Amino acid sequence: MRPRKGTQPVKVNHRLGAALSCAAALLALSSLSACSSDDTGKKLDAWAQGVCDQTAAQTKKINDANTALTQVDSGGRPEAVRAADSAAFQQISDAYKALAGIYSQAGAAPGDDGEQFQQKAVTSFTTLSTQYAGLKKQVDALDTTDQNKFATGLQGVSDSFKQTSADGEKALSSLRQGDQGAALAKQPGCQSPSSTATPGS
Repeated sequence: MRPRKGTQPVKVNHRLGAALSCAAALLALSSLSACSSDDTGKKLDAWAQGVCDQTAAQTKKINDANTALTQVDSGGRPEAVRAADSAAFQQISDAYKALAGIYSQAGAAPGDDGEQFQQKAVTSFTTLSTQYAGLKKQVDALDTTDQNKFATGLQGVSDSFKQTSADGEKALSSLRQGDQGAALAKQPGCQSPSSTATPGS
């Protein structure tokens, strides 16, 4: 609420009734602003709950895929390693794409810069979906007929994955800012997905 400009002091020759009416009007204005703020907060919480109730399933898919990546044995058969990593990257890419769709359909978040926040979320998740699709394409192209070549290629995928994970954490961090971020953070379904796995490790 913006601070009001200072009011002129009531002159002593004003009637008491007029002074009381002025004070009552100012009090009513203050109360109205407070109610408006509370109303915005309630709308924001409702918006956040609506979003996070839908995102919970996608967050679980991302966490499950990251867990699967940590369980891949890099010393196993190249074909199996490639297939496992490829499936995990596809699952994460699909989940981020779904998240972008959820935020897109949710509409602008209540409060200041609500539309900007929504668009930032959609852009961030769409970008992450594209990046993980790129990782899938990269791992799918690995040569499994030569163990040494495969190991070298897998290291390249791992390096790309680490960069993508860092980009993802940065994007998610930006979505934790402001009133909208605080409202989302209170919802269990919007807990940040883990992205600390290493493909093929």
